[in-house]
Amino acid sequence: GNVSSQFITAILIAAPLTEKGIILEIEGDLVSKPYLDPTIATMKKFGVDVKTIEQYKKYSIEKQEYKGAEFVVPTDFSSLALLLSAAVLVGDDLTIEVKLEDLPQGDKEFLNILEKLGVKVNVDNDLVKVQPPEKLNGGDFDLSNTPDLLPPLAILALKSNSPIKIFNVRHARFKETDRIKIISRELKKVGLKIEEKEDGVTLESTGKLVGVDFDSESDHRMFMAFCIVGMYVGECTVSNPESVTVSYPDFISEINNVGGKISTST
Repeated sequence: GNVSSQFITAILIAAPLTEKGIILEIEGDLVSKPYLDPTIATMKKFGVDVKTIEQYKKYSIEKQEYKGAEFVVPTDFSSLALLLSAAVLVGDDLTIEVKLEDLPQGDKEFLNILEKLGVKVNVDNDLVKVQPPEKLNGGDFDLSNTPDLLPPLAILALKSNSPIKIFNVRHARFKETDRIKIISRELKKVGLKIEEKEDGVTLESTGKLVGVDFDSESDHRMFMAFCIVGMYVGECTVSNPESVTVSYPDFISEINNVGGKISTST
């Protein structure tokens, strides 16, 4: 469990289709704990019950059959976090429409993170609006349960008046790319002071930012994060725009529709 919750999610989903069911025991300290909750909740909506023997440690899944159901896919808060970062850095009176369904999502924590940074967050029915201060607070942030928040939080150091320290997120090194390494390498080029650690990174603005060529290494979240940095800094290019189709195919067009200037070339 100390590398990724995705292995556990895969076993949970397959378990009811096995001949005798599965008792699943998780070794070590599970990372990304909240990501298991929507998996179990979704399985329940499709007629499969997961018995919790010890939360995030031991589960029992008997042989069962999935049943058809009507399911509303809620807003992906991992992607929403990037849009909110864009609103904080370069947005002007930007409102984002969301679907706040009952599926648990750990990445909703980003709303609390923004408030700790000094951003006013207003959630009214299905609309989210942020009001950032002229300069953000810094702070220490434990992302052990929410590693996908690493990119949107890291880029907010561009507008912070003190360092942003992100820790307990070593498992972000085992995503589509080593995100700690890429964030440290690429944001250093743009002018941030970076201290890379095994389990995280500390980022501090120097006040001297320059346009650069970003290498996203075909990681969709890196691509989106660096595009937002480019809008804040100006005169930047970002590699591998095709990668964004993994999670947010309309990212570029939607950003451009609200005033962004992102152009693609082959």
